[in-house]
Amino acid sequence: MKTNPKVDAFVRRSNKWRREFEELRKICLGCGLVEELKWGKPCYTHQGSNIVLIHGFKDYCALLFFKGALLKDPRRILIQQTENVQAARQIRFINVQDIQQSTLKRYIKEAIEVEKAGLEVSYKETSEFAIPEELQNRLDNSPGLKKAFNELTPGRQRGYILYFSAAKQSATREARVEKCVPRILQGKGLND
Repeated sequence: MKTNPKVDAFVRRSNKWRREFEELRKICLGCGLVEELKWGKPCYTHQGSNIVLIHGFKDYCALLFFKGALLKDPRRILIQQTENVQAARQIRFINVQDIQQSTLKRYIKEAIEVEKAGLEVSYKETSEFAIPEELQNRLDNSPGLKKAFNELTPGRQRGYILYFSAAKQSATREARVEKCVPRILQGKGLND
């Protein structure tokens, strides 16, 4: 059970979920995973492949399984964060008593087996996502923008579609489209 000094520092700085992080860390390391710090969070890998990530939120902390959609989930405890998350699934905890070591070990071992087997999640194609009306109108009225959008990688297109779609009001969607037009014309993604 080799710990990573960067994760040591992460846990020490944690106030709200410290006990939960410590317990989850112990379980992950006990499954033979390698501990790293990725995206500023404790990440556990097997032969270089991401298996699980520990992260905290306002109301809960979670163990995120990168390919959780492929797990059997007999206990029905895996949660899809949002409707647009395709592969990852979380198991959420609100206190250290929620953490059931034997159950988590079974899920982690299955996640390792999924990785060893080379299984992959079938992702939806970008064309399967509905383009928000506000973006579609702008694309229809601006051939240069339409060309630039179509030349973006599918992942960048999907990023914009999901970002625009997330706004509840049309005015907000329009404002988001307007704000992003220069980035699209430059061939950049939402977070480039």
